[in-house]
Amino acid sequence: MKKIIVLGSGLVGSVMANDLAKNYEVTSVDISTKNLEKIQSEKINKLCADVSEKDVLENLIKNFDLVVGALPGFMGYNIMKRVIEAKKNIVDISFYSEDPFDLDKIAKENNVVAIMDCGVAPGMGNIIFGHHNKTMNITDYECLVGGLPKKREWPFEYQAVFSPIDVIEEYIRPARYVQNAQLVTKEALSDTQLVDFKNIGTLESWNSDGLRTLIKTMNHVPNMIEKTLRYPGCIEYLKVLRACGYFSYEPIEINGNKIRPIDLTSKLLFPMWEMKQGDQDYTVMRIKISGDENGKQVCYTYNLLDKYQDKTISMARTTGYTCTAVANLVIEGKYDKKGISPPEFLWEHFNEINKYLGDRNVIYNIQKQELKNK
Repeated sequence: MKKIIVLGSGLVGSVMANDLAKNYEVTSVDISTKNLEKIQSEKINKLCADVSEKDVLENLIKNFDLVVGALPGFMGYNIMKRVIEAKKNIVDISFYSEDPFDLDKIAKENNVVAIMDCGVAPGMGNIIFGHHNKTMNITDYECLVGGLPKKREWPFEYQAVFSPIDVIEEYIRPARYVQNAQLVTKEALSDTQLVDFKNIGTLESWNSDGLRTLIKTMNHVPNMIEKTLRYPGCIEYLKVLRACGYFSYEPIEINGNKIRPIDLTSKLLFPMWEMKQGDQDYTVMRIKISGDENGKQVCYTYNLLDKYQDKTISMARTTGYTCTAVANLVIEGKYDKKGISPPEFLWEHFNEINKYLGDRNVIYNIQKQELKNK
């Protein structure tokens, strides 16, 4: 039986390990024994280790056929680099700020398949984009996406499945989008809009840096944007915290001790944002892709409304199962492109990945509309 090691056993990593253990020998690694104890399956081997130590990581992964990364974003790039240097294939969901294509050369030199950003968005959204890019002359791409708690609690009405620093990074990292073939950069949380969603109600959208690799790989598309969704009102609280410096990485001195405000903020906010036993959530995503298809102006709309089910939170399902679908493709040799691959490179496997998700009741409802020719 082929062997997979999953780095990180948080809310998403543990779901991926359980899914992969259906067909493979799986080992989960985490620095937290608390996280590992939440894994109930006896089929999964559990190891407590600090993979930020290079020698520890290399020793851990040497006997595995595939590495799956589910670590916080600040660790993601360096871990991927070390896995590549160890000549191991990797599929990863970490939301890191570094340019993944900087690793393309060493991945090719080491004959490694390395797929990054392999979650829901970025991730499945990119795969959908790549799928239509081969059959359409796309002019417009819009992705609205967010994870929302079923129970709305003041003040933020938000809960996080990812590391708190990763979440805060979304609120401070400059947001890039493409408008009229020009790259536009604005601060995060900008250009708020109210958007109505069936069966959910009115949500608030704001600019985030979710396009990532699409800016480079789809640079022929003149209009592209991704915006994050929250319940209305949440964004104003976040803007206040940011304006007051609570998200800053610059150390300040308090009573002779230096501390980064973002570390304090993460410590204070995490108990408020943490998904607790029994908490339920939604994942909401709407993708619109417009352009010319066989001489006709068309618009494809993908709607996802996924809910907590099977004792598994929705954001872990939608993120994790996209990653495990791709992990299956890699370990079975169905996707073997050497080098760095953003998810849009997997466009040929859209139908297979979509079926894999559908089998797990992650359903993308697809609508096609013919538009009047411009």
